[in-house]
Amino acid sequence: MRLIRYVYRGNESYGVLKDERIIDLPGFLKMRGKQAPKSLEELIISDWKTDEIDELIDEISDEEMRQISINIKDAILRAPIPSPPKIVCLGLNYRDHAEEAGAKIPEEPIIFMKPRTSIVGPGEPVIKPRFVEELDYEVELAIIIGRKGKDIPVSEASDYIFGYTVFNDISARDVQFKDGQWTRGKSFDTFAPIGPCITTATQIGDPNNLRLRTRVNGEIRQDSSTSRMIFNVYEIVHHLSRVMTLEPCDIIATGTPGGVAVFMKPEPKFLQPGDTIEVEIEKIGTLRNPIIES
Repeated sequence: MRLIRYVYRGNESYGVLKDERIIDLPGFLKMRGKQAPKSLEELIISDWKTDEIDELIDEISDEEMRQISINIKDAILRAPIPSPPKIVCLGLNYRDHAEEAGAKIPEEPIIFMKPRTSIVGPGEPVIKPRFVEELDYEVELAIIIGRKGKDIPVSEASDYIFGYTVFNDISARDVQFKDGQWTRGKSFDTFAPIGPCITTATQIGDPNNLRLRTRVNGEIRQDSSTSRMIFNVYEIVHHLSRVMTLEPCDIIATGTPGGVAVFMKPEPKFLQPGDTIEVEIEKIGTLRNPIIES
């Protein structure tokens, strides 16, 4: 199941994306005589089981589909989770990215945080501050936590994951490298595009074998697989839960593969105003954002 948050005719709601149509989930559950969570976040936190919703959707008649669904082209998509409890990110979690950066392969996950104010959704602009000269992209698989947990064993990590989305870890490299640590260079407003949907864990299959790509103005910059991560999805959840309590709707960005702009040869190819950045992950979708300058 692919869940989205969207606006249609000025009203915000959330729903299930199926065959390029959005099934309004609150309207559909009401039609079935059931109380719907008020938001996508509440759905994640609630006791609703996604397989139960899947079963109900499979029973929709053609007439009901016309009543409670709209074409995705008629809606404005929003970030699936606009205000998560926290955004935790991993650095240097792909061997080829560590090698292109001239960094040692980490023995444990390297983590940093992004503020929730950096989140934007599909189609919304990434704003390049005028004083930033080296704007970069990073396609990343993001984990959406579904249950509160601490000290989670690797063998049980999947039980705490609600689903996955696409994450673009936009970075101001000149600021990042000047500081020597990463928070400021990665925390500007609009530096965390996410979307276009959350694909539930049951539908994603194996999260450790998904193709992911980045295109800038149609040019492929990154093309890799989550199978190349140093710490896989379940190991990441385990390691982070040893440090901090994970909560429903937390977003965990799992790192990026090689091919970022700053390490391109013979010279870097940073993002510029007017560019369109696309980051895509198999079984989730493509997240597109234009670049503008403040």
